[in-house]
Amino acid sequence: MFYWLIELSNTVPGFGAFRSALNVFRYITFRTGGAMVTGALFVFLFGPWIIDHLRLRQGKGQPIRTDGPQSHLISKKGTPTMGGLMILSGLVVSTLLWANPLNPYVWIVLAVTLGFGFVGFYDDYLKVTKQSHSGFAGKLRLLIEAAIGLAATYALVRLGRDVSSTSLVIPFFKDLVINFGWFFVIFGAFVMVGAGNAVNLTDGLDGLAIVPVMIAAASFGLISYLTGNAVFAEYLQINYVAGTGELAVLCGAVLGAGLGFLWFNAPPASIFMGDTGSLALGGMLGATAVAVKHEIVLAVIGGLFVLEAVSVIVQVTSFKLTGKRVFRMAPLHHHFEQKGWTEPQIVIRFWIISVMLALAGLSTLKLR
Repeated sequence: MFYWLIELSNTVPGFGAFRSALNVFRYITFRTGGAMVTGALFVFLFGPWIIDHLRLRQGKGQPIRTDGPQSHLISKKGTPTMGGLMILSGLVVSTLLWANPLNPYVWIVLAVTLGFGFVGFYDDYLKVTKQSHSGFAGKLRLLIEAAIGLAATYALVRLGRDVSSTSLVIPFFKDLVINFGWFFVIFGAFVMVGAGNAVNLTDGLDGLAIVPVMIAAASFGLISYLTGNAVFAEYLQINYVAGTGELAVLCGAVLGAGLGFLWFNAPPASIFMGDTGSLALGGMLGATAVAVKHEIVLAVIGGLFVLEAVSVIVQVTSFKLTGKRVFRMAPLHHHFEQKGWTEPQIVIRFWIISVMLALAGLSTLKLR
């Protein structure tokens, strides 16, 4: 909305006096900061009302898995879920206020975010109403997510209209690019679905998922800004994708809304993110990575999510093939719980790992 003030100053008689003051809204950096502050304030202000409303509607709160850590049956019992609604509402409001409404990349990534969020919301709804940890049928859920990912990647490819839109860029190399052709649509969907479910698996302890998501969002906000700027892209020898700089505003909105949510999700959590938030935020990161052509860098920056997902895959595969478990419990954070680490220890140490991985991922921008 604020972006339109610039156009208004150019067309409405007598409004030109404010033109120089409003020119600041042209800067992506300014609007990213505005989106961050708006997202945080929105969640801070409306968060308590949303939590009270969800607690009243859900009664017993999120059902706790009986096959998980036994301490969770006591410490987390009665805590409401669907906290992702807080994040999504702050994200959408701040993005609509500060992003350029004519930018198609913003709408595509926002559509993936809300689409995955809806799938997660329905899953949370079933869990709460049935008071069971098994919600949406897994295969059907993945099918819907894949359909959203395929549609979004197809739109991104058509938007690019050149060979780079269907290519995979390999970090650390200036000219190593693999052209997938239209197979890239499947690859892009895989990135989005994989990112969404990896973040979903990570969301198992208070504050564990939201901070790594914010770190990844901040990293991709910077990458989006650089990728969408021809001068910086040329200097860093990365693919220039016109228009993707506007995604920095959306990433700023995620960072702000995430900070607001962390206030209520910090141990002991007043509310859980739920699949509503984790699937949506993971899908958002995946869609952003595909849009800016940094899919492999996402696997580095979001390496913590990858480790959590791989731990589940390894655990399930090993048990089916050999009847033995590699980890004491999966996902990975539960393994360390079983080893005696306290929840704050796991959460903070995983945050540290996320920061280190983000720095490693960002270093690929210059080492080419």
